[in-house]
Amino acid sequence: MKDILYIGQIKASEIADKYGTPLYVYNEDTIKRNYKNLIENIKYPKTEIYYACKANYNLTILKILKGLGAGIDAVSPWEVELSIHIGFSPSKIFFTGNNVTDKEIKYVKEHNVLINIDSLSELKRYGKMYPNSKISVRINPNVGAGHHIHVITGGPNSKFGIYYNRTDEIKQIVSDYNLDIIGVHMHIGSGILEPEPFLLGIKSLLTTAKEFNKLDFIDIGGGLGIPYKPEEKPLNIKKFGQRLTEIFTSYAKKHGDVSLRLELGRYLVANSGVLITRVNTVKKTPYKTFIGTDTGFNHLIRPMLYNAYHEIVVVDKMAQEKTQMVNICGNICENGDLFAKDRPMPDIEEGDLLAIMNAGAYGFSMSSNYNFRPLPAEVLVLGNEMKLIRRRETIEDLWRCYE
Repeated sequence: MKDILYIGQIKASEIADKYGTPLYVYNEDTIKRNYKNLIENIKYPKTEIYYACKANYNLTILKILKGLGAGIDAVSPWEVELSIHIGFSPSKIFFTGNNVTDKEIKYVKEHNVLINIDSLSELKRYGKMYPNSKISVRINPNVGAGHHIHVITGGPNSKFGIYYNRTDEIKQIVSDYNLDIIGVHMHIGSGILEPEPFLLGIKSLLTTAKEFNKLDFIDIGGGLGIPYKPEEKPLNIKKFGQRLTEIFTSYAKKHGDVSLRLELGRYLVANSGVLITRVNTVKKTPYKTFIGTDTGFNHLIRPMLYNAYHEIVVVDKMAQEKTQMVNICGNICENGDLFAKDRPMPDIEEGDLLAIMNAGAYGFSMSSNYNFRPLPAEVLVLGNEMKLIRRRETIEDLWRCYE
């Protein structure tokens, strides 16, 4: 193991010295490799990849994925607006909102973006507003999975989708307003590392799909995970791709050609990013050693919100022996502001740089200005080149909306 952390071909410490900390850094090559790995292992010819931009909506990253051929999975009208601003065609944007208002439906529809209907209530409201138009419907296939209860989006305890056994009601509303269902969709959860829940959900979704004629696509959602913990193994994407290809090839032979859509966020960008932070305090009590940093859960909330594990390394001491158990904490006025609890680490001194790994998804995009602190800068690395892709916020940025 190397003693020094490199991002691309650049030392992490050099990037931090140039742009300061806290700092999000992304590796463009990693994003491209993840996309290529996915698309090369799903052999079904009519496969479409839609990027779940809620994972990371930095404009430069969106442009990279657009260049690779991805569409956009948007969950708010503002994500739709952002995607169009970047240059995505409305035909490559898919809107799946939750508890959307009539105003939001109107906004998205006026941008010529296909709407994925999440409830019978929404279906009726949409039908009254836009009869004789095309839609997709989100089905809850009675299957749920994920790394934490908060990210399970299918099954009996989920607020998402129209339950799989209510197709007769869907058909009645569709008939009332002469709507044309061209797609069915599911999303069962996030951070999934085993294919079985996906395959079970797909089986249920395909049973529902047979209830509708002339579908253009079947969307199995996203949720493919990455290993965060040392003991976790990555999803075998080759085997998963083979099973998808077999399942959809068989379906197409019996029921006609349909496109297979996948909506990936975490899988594409999570391991591309790190959050670099500098240690400013080493505090010892009779019970604990606290390593204090210049960032907090306002910049990476996953450990506090989901009890999520992120590997943390000392960027210039990666190969050194782990000699102590420490709590690594942020600078926010909350006792839950911890990135790691009782974590084995090498000796850490004030001034050392830490890298919180696998922070490219649901890191910056879930950040906030809590404690009235500015958001960090974002940097993209490609080989031996680095560039600023979002400047660090200033105090003027924080109060400009109040004026």
